[in-house]
Amino acid sequence: MDLKTLKTEDSFLKNLILGFQHLLAMYSGDILIPILIGAALGFSSTQMTYLISVDIFMCGVATLLQIKRTPLTGIGLPVVLGSAVEYVTPLQNIGHHFGIAYMYGGIIAAGIFILLISKMFAKLKRFFPPVVTGSLITLIGFTLIPVAFQNIGGGDATAKNFGDPTDLILGFSTALIILIISIWGRGFVKQIAVLIGIVVGSVAAIAMGTIGFSSVHNAHWFQLPIPFYFATPKFEWSSILIMLLASLTCMIESTGVYYALAEITERDLNEKDLQHGYASEGIAAILGGIFNTFPYSTFSQNVAIVQLSGIKKNKPVYFSAFLLILLGLIPKVGAIATLIPTSVLGGAMLIMFGTVGASGVKMLSKVEMNNENMLIMAVAIGLGLGVTVQPTLLHFLPSTLQTILNNGLVVGSFSAIILNIVLNPRTKEA
Repeated sequence: MDLKTLKTEDSFLKNLILGFQHLLAMYSGDILIPILIGAALGFSSTQMTYLISVDIFMCGVATLLQIKRTPLTGIGLPVVLGSAVEYVTPLQNIGHHFGIAYMYGGIIAAGIFILLISKMFAKLKRFFPPVVTGSLITLIGFTLIPVAFQNIGGGDATAKNFGDPTDLILGFSTALIILIISIWGRGFVKQIAVLIGIVVGSVAAIAMGTIGFSSVHNAHWFQLPIPFYFATPKFEWSSILIMLLASLTCMIESTGVYYALAEITERDLNEKDLQHGYASEGIAAILGGIFNTFPYSTFSQNVAIVQLSGIKKNKPVYFSAFLLILLGLIPKVGAIATLIPTSVLGGAMLIMFGTVGASGVKMLSKVEMNNENMLIMAVAIGLGLGVTVQPTLLHFLPSTLQTILNNGLVVGSFSAIILNIVLNPRTKEA
């Protein structure tokens, strides 16, 4: 075997491992959505297994749509797509009040809406100067820190065993391992610090007897996605309206992720890039409705993987996309990843989300610290974090408004955009 062949194999193996790291970073956040929706709507274990598998498959398809540049789609950044948490409450409400057929109709309508406004929304680029995008990226990271701590405690803050010492040990040990490798690791080992932390944490959990393998035993070996498996989509105006509002939320969050990745990969984004990115998410949502899964948007936790690993190319994400598709077709193999303890994933999230927030702070450090910009940052970050840590503050408002205003990223983003327009009038100029 010649040196060239060895280098090719080495590159393939490295990209495969890096792709698997991307997959694990988003996996827990993604399977959480079908679990929450399925449980709320009373899905059986068989239905739940199918829903999770097809959702994983569609994550791979959606990711390919986004990273592959075409004349109409693909932002071409190393981004992974998954089920968006912003849609959970709207989908649960629609499913309860109207039925799952209208839930899938709302998803398709949201996808069409995103696709139709992608060009117009991309023209708003001038309203996202560094003071806005930096605040947005900071919020993306810091508003997710509570999610990381909830997972470290076991995932369900209302459970009697929440914060069990075993979970705390696993979660914080995982975070510590990732931190140590990120500081003192070298070469490829440093690049896969998150993956090593998750693997070591999971092995420790097995040794402590906290992992059961029944989910793997009960899963099927092969399952093809079937269009309209649960229901043929139906459409109703109020369901559609709620989904359109949620889709705007996701587009704002995706914009922040795009700029975060552009900053890391040293790439300038233009209107066409943004339009392609939004269009990909719109098509992914339409496919989600057809295959009875969910809308898909960019996952912010994967920004941290790019930052921590130092690998800024798209190739590992292609591997991640194909792995997602493969896992979606083989539920028994995919079920293995569900064995990773929530607390272990929480420990990894703590480092990853903190890294995203720190990236936002780094962007803000380059902004002129005049009174206007300081006010924009103070109000946007303050409001965004405030509604995140005190979600019951607005419980007297109608549920639709709560869905919007309880999202710290939405509140912070709109605050930053509006204040920037008012305090920095030059933003209005083309």
